[in-house]
Amino acid sequence: MAQLWVDPGPTPRDLFRGVGGQEYAPSREVVYTLKAKNTSGFSESYDVVGSDGLEWSAKIGADAHQEPEARFRPKLAELTREKEAWSWAGNPFSGTPQLKGLLVILLMLNSTDLKDSNNAIYTTREPWDGASRWFVVRDIGAALGETGKFFPLRNWLEGFEKQGFITKIDANVEMVGANKAGGVEFDYDGRHQDLLKMITLADVRWAAERMKTLSDEQWRDAFRAANYSDPLINRYLTRIRLKIEDGLALRARSGDKREDAR
Repeated sequence: MAQLWVDPGPTPRDLFRGVGGQEYAPSREVVYTLKAKNTSGFSESYDVVGSDGLEWSAKIGADAHQEPEARFRPKLAELTREKEAWSWAGNPFSGTPQLKGLLVILLMLNSTDLKDSNNAIYTTREPWDGASRWFVVRDIGAALGETGKFFPLRNWLEGFEKQGFITKIDANVEMVGANKAGGVEFDYDGRHQDLLKMITLADVRWAAERMKTLSDEQWRDAFRAANYSDPLINRYLTRIRLKIEDGLALRARSGDKREDAR
């Protein structure tokens, strides 16, 4: 299970510097040399090399803000990305609350692009954080806005505030048992709707319980790392906390989307 999820324990994780810590943060004092440019995605990405020879994948554009604004991902020798992505429908963790809880968390963040190609497997030279392989949701650029099948607006606060979370709870399922799949419906307009059918009420509560443990400082660090201003952070956190509360209470509420929202 450590390949997908580990209990962080009593010591809060650093959500400003991330899993690599300060050691793997890009230096502001270095001039980076361009090796290659990729314009095929939603945002342009670049392969660049620092003066120390370390290569980075850099992204600048509309969906880089939440990854953060200018995302630098180091290409570390001790961390190798496997060629094949992992599939939501078929993987070693199918049926576990950790896998389905990850889906719930992505729904909380309005991650509208749940395709398998956004997932990645990494192998580590030495065990890192309890595992030598990591199953990662690698690309969350299409998040923190509205959800939709065709060109949904990402990183759009007003859309995020208007989108609901849980829209329906099946009372019959709740009475029979929270572990029965399909007892909950979400305000989610993106593709890959079939994935949502495997989520149970227990999975929703499991995810909400984990999200609840994040401190206000951790949440603010995560948004501050992406260069969000305090007023934007406050509004995003207000909505996220409401979703967490609804997940804990298994409470449905209608969204506030309007035709003229844009």
